[in-house]
Amino acid sequence: MKVSLFITCLCDTVTPDVGKDTVQLLERFGCEVDFPVNQTCCGQPAYNSGYKSESIKGMKQMIKAFEQSEYVVGPSGSCVHMLREYPKVLKDEPGWKERAEKLTAKTYELTQFLVEVLQVEDVGSTFRGTATYHPSCHMTRLLGVTDAPRILLENVKGLNLIELPLKEDCCGFGGTFAVKNSAISGQMVQEKAEHIGETKADYLIGGDMGCLMNMGGRLRRNEQEVKVLHIAQVLNSQ
Repeated sequence: MKVSLFITCLCDTVTPDVGKDTVQLLERFGCEVDFPVNQTCCGQPAYNSGYKSESIKGMKQMIKAFEQSEYVVGPSGSCVHMLREYPKVLKDEPGWKERAEKLTAKTYELTQFLVEVLQVEDVGSTFRGTATYHPSCHMTRLLGVTDAPRILLENVKGLNLIELPLKEDCCGFGGTFAVKNSAISGQMVQEKAEHIGETKADYLIGGDMGCLMNMGGRLRRNEQEVKVLHIAQVLNSQ
């Protein structure tokens, strides 16, 4: 099975090790992974800020970059959901809606791909510690990936997983929302940090680096000794 890695901007520029863990996980289960070097931003920041025409340029580039791919897998529910939105955004662009539909049909978030396509529920990883999991808004509400991350985490040997109070609450990131509405965002992430503290967990696990960066920043400012990890890092732990 051939898989193209959709690295996402934050993983590419801030947390490249998450990309490495993603590749190693896929290779462990027999996937041949390639990396189309002409991929770029999915266009979400520009599109959500109202710059539709500018974001469309990036969307078309992404379609071309992955046009020959068998599957496309990314370590971000938020960014993968943006790719799923392409047919709607490009519906008035002659020929592009159909090309976008072909991309969306083969694009998956990492845990979704492992569970739904590869039919893997236990990746054979070991991670010793107490952790809580934050289900990010875009991954759960928009992409609809709710069960796969928990199924995989529950099968990690040595991991004590604690339920996060009010887990459905947004962490306050929301991409440009955190910049445009910083006061509101700050209060939201403070509440999230307090709920994380209630679990007494040593680790916070999530599937979207934007949310993890936001919560990690607040935890450090609060001097809460909680280490933030992307789910790929936990699943690839031995």
